[in-house]
Amino acid sequence: MEDTLMDIKEKQAQSFENSLKSNDTEERIDIWFYRPVGYRIALGCAKIGITPNAVTIISIFFGVAAGILFYFPTLWVNVIGMLLLVFANALDSADGQLARITNTKSRLGRILDGFAGDFWFASIHIALCLRLMDQGWSALIWIPGILAGVSHVFQSAMADYYRNVHLYFIKGKAGSELDNSKDLQQEYDKLTWSGNFFNKFVLNGYLGYTRLQERLSPYLQQLLRLIKNRYQEELPTTLVTGFRAMNKPLMKYTNIVQFNTRVLFLFLWIFIDQVWIYFLFDIFILNPILIYMCRRQEKVSKHFYEQLITTSTDNEHEGI
Repeated sequence: MEDTLMDIKEKQAQSFENSLKSNDTEERIDIWFYRPVGYRIALGCAKIGITPNAVTIISIFFGVAAGILFYFPTLWVNVIGMLLLVFANALDSADGQLARITNTKSRLGRILDGFAGDFWFASIHIALCLRLMDQGWSALIWIPGILAGVSHVFQSAMADYYRNVHLYFIKGKAGSELDNSKDLQQEYDKLTWSGNFFNKFVLNGYLGYTRLQERLSPYLQQLLRLIKNRYQEELPTTLVTGFRAMNKPLMKYTNIVQFNTRVLFLFLWIFIDQVWIYFLFDIFILNPILIYMCRRQEKVSKHFYEQLITTSTDNEHEGI
């Protein structure tokens, strides 16, 4: 009986591990809280047949509702909003875990998952601007509010992209969700507005999102193109090991500009009723981290691009 219980626990632990993307890219708060909660939600959804996309859509409603509650300058109402936002993020974790444990990953699901957070924070930014205007601030508060919102889009886009690049190197194409604009454009051109309006509309937005990520990472694009042309199947172990070692330290910055850090500070400033600081934090703290993250990633990409080019040249000279 003891061996049976041990086997069950091992299987449960293995199943939980399989629901994660990678320990390299997971944040501590996610590992300790959001992933275990999301896993339980995912198991419940799998039993009753709720799809990952449905979970994502539900998370949007909870996240937007949280933003609306932040409009009111009443602390207990704000606390409810905080709990709703935490639950929305747990659902956001659950949709990906559900897709992985049921093997139902899809590009539409990835697109919806990526845009879910944008809906949450658009609601939050609008609510905070209206709240500040009610407190006597002028309409000029919309300037930092909008700038912070645009900053959030850039921060989330690049953090998500760099994590998927890391997953591509350590897990291969099947273990990541890395897309490129060239392939997406080909898919987009095959769709017609009359027969595939919704899919074409969604893919059009995602195509622009992907192009933004690529424009901000030129050396990384050179490296990915070189790898795609040179290695059709599996990446060399030396390349994987080397890239992982140099790139892993950057993963902490992708986590800082994403959900957990910004929300902890958001909650702090809501508690002290100084929500205007959140906009400044987004613009003047998280944006420099984003710039540093991009520069470091480009250095890593340039290093491995030049290494591969040098290796290829040496092989040619040696007649290999």
